[in-house]
Formats: sequence, structure tokens, C-alpha cells
Amino acid sequence: MKKMKKLVALATAAVMTFALCACGSSADTNKEAGKDEKTAVKIGFICLHDENSTYDLNFINAAKEACEKAGIEPIIKTGIPEGQECYDAAAELADEGCNIVFADSFGHEDYLIQAAKEFEDVEFCHATGTQAHTAGLKNFHNAFANIFQGRYLAGIAAGMKLNEMIDAGKITAEQAKMGYVGAFTYAEVISGYTSFYLGAKSVCPSVTMDVTFTGSWYDETAEKEGANTLINNGCVLISQHADSMGAPTACETAGVPNVSYNGSTADACPNTFIVSSRINWEPYFTYIINCVANGKEIATDWTGTIETGSVELTDLGKAVAEGTKEAIEEAKAKIADGSLHVFDTTTFTVEGKKLDSYMADVDTDADYTPDHEAIVDGYFNESGEGLRSAPFFNLQIDGIKLLDQKF
Repeated sequence: MKKMKKLVALATAAVMTFALCACGSSADTNKEAGKDEKTAVKIGFICLHDENSTYDLNFINAAKEACEKAGIEPIIKTGIPEGQECYDAAAELADEGCNIVFADSFGHEDYLIQAAKEFEDVEFCHATGTQAHTAGLKNFHNAFANIFQGRYLAGIAAGMKLNEMIDAGKITAEQAKMGYVGAFTYAEVISGYTSFYLGAKSVCPSVTMDVTFTGSWYDETAEKEGANTLINNGCVLISQHADSMGAPTACETAGVPNVSYNGSTADACPNTFIVSSRINWEPYFTYIINCVANGKEIATDWTGTIETGSVELTDLGKAVAEGTKEAIEEAKAKIADGSLHVFDTTTFTVEGKKLDSYMADVDTDADYTPDHEAIVDGYFNESGEGLRSAPFFNLQIDGIKLLDQKF
């Protein structure tokens, strides 16, 4: 009998052993499943304006593209001001189960940080911001792209157009004055109009530029009035860092060549559109979605480039000068191989002097105290690696005249 019980026990143990081997132990099974297990991503977007703003439309289109590729449905909140409404929107998205919340405007940053401190399990990502590298929050991140490279290339198209006008006798070399409609006197805007000017100057050495400001990212009336003021002051080509169709439509009405921003205006302004530069945000959105899905950390400061597909130019308009495409491609190749730097200090002066050193305000304290050397190897190291992604170029170089500085 004892022998029979022993045989039964051995048989039972064998069956159990076979079952564990066939199915794997619960620990082994979980470990094996975890190898391919991904976190479900739910992402919310906070936009300053809506699709009527070229700036916000650029983000919205990129969000939809990235989410469609990832097989997820974005939640997009539009018309969210740069105030407490941003925190409210961020909190609502977190409460709705979003594990990524992205906001698209500079003034959203403080309110997104407020939300990040409260919702520690949510990743908060912000475009154009400056505080992620000093905020000390693991779940708050800034992102931008080297759009100054795209602005420079668009400037080359502008300079080529000026040369065409000079050669045709429409203007003299001394009359090659551009105008620029800016939103605010932030470093982002200064970096943009300066790189645009330097691109134009690289092919049209006599060019000068006037800049006016609207005090708003989106004010169609003010932007149109600003463009008209510049045209009346003798500017023969206009560009912008503002988000409406105000400046491009003013140019189309006046027959003045225009370089737009954040998307082609060829359909609305077929006779004057030259080219537009833009940041393509789809690579960044894909990146943060994949990071969260795979349990990887999101970079504190992420900077897109031409190589990552984050800096783009639209197709050229029919108003461009002959040879423009070739000139842009040549400069683009030099930027990519590092032989051309947009803010090369041999190409500009400040109050008549070449810069050998410049302390920039990168950490952005309340007093805007200079804290980092920005001149590296003979060029201003804009959005430099290891510093921050958002622009910090704030120099007023010779050749550019500010019509007002109240914003």
C-alpha cells in the first residue's frame, strides 16, 4: 500500500512538472510577456488658437499624422489662452487618462509646469519653452527645432528675388530693403528674423531690413497693418513671424513678394508667394509616443534638425527667381555637413564690431542674467547641444532696424 501511494505521488509530481514546463511558471510567463508589452498611449494637445492660425494648424496636422501612424486618437483642445486656462486644460486631459500632454505656445509653460507638479505620472511636453532644464521635474520637457536653418534658407530665396529685381532695374542695390512682421521681441523671434536676414545677405550683400512688432502671435488686422507700414516705408519684400494671413494678403494686394511661415500661401497669394519655412512636429510627436509606449525617458530638451525631418521648406512659388532652388540646395548641403553655420560671426557685426565672445541668457532667470558663453568655434551656437532647445539668440545686428521695441 505504501508502495502504491509512493507511485501515485510520483505520478502526480510528474504531471505538475510537465504542466509547469509546458506553460512556464507564472514568473517566467510574466517575464516573457513583459518583453513585448507596451504601455497604451493616450495623448492630449493644447493649442493657443485653432486651425485658422497657421502656427496652430501646423501642430494640429502633425499631431493627427503622428497619432494616425501610432493607431491612437488624439484629444485636441484649441483656443487655450496663455493663462490659468492652460492649467485647467492640462488637468482635464490628465483626469481623462492622458499619459502625455503637449502644449504649443511659449506662454503656456508656467501653467504646464504647475500641472506637471500635480500629475507626476503624466509626461508634459512643451514647444518653445525654456525652463525644462532648470525646473528639476522628470515629467516636464521642452522641444524645438533648428528653424533658424530653415529661415536662413528662406532668406536665400528672398535674396535671390532681390537680385532679380535689381538686375531687372526695378530697384537699385541700395533699395534692397526687406520688411519683417514680428510678434514679440522674444529671442525666438529675434533669432528668426536675424537668420532670415543673414540668408538674404549671403546672396544679396546690400540688403537691409526693417522690423515691426504686433504684440500678439495672432492678430490679422495688426499683421496686415504692419506689412502695409513696411511697404509704405520702402520695403520691397516682406516676411513674418506671426500666425495669420494678414501679412501675406497685404503683400498680394500690393504686389510685393512674400516669404510666409508655417505653410505655403501659394493658393491664397499665387502672385507673390516665394517660399515658407516651418517646423515639422510629426517626428517629435512620434518620438514622445514611442518613448511612453516603450517605457523610455523623454529628453529634457529635444532639438529637431533638417536631418530629422523637423525643419522643412515648402515647394517654391512661381514668383521665385531663377537659380533659387540650386542656391538653397547648395546651402542646405553645407549646413548638413557643418561647413556653413547660420550665425557665423564673420558674416555680421554688432555696432560695427565682430563678436569674439558673448554671454547668453540660457537659464532665463527673472533678470535675464547672461550665464553661458554662446560663441563657439567662430559662430553663435544657437540651440546648442547641452544647453537648451529653444532659441536664445537675442543680438541686434547691424543692417536690421527695429521700428518699435514695445513688445
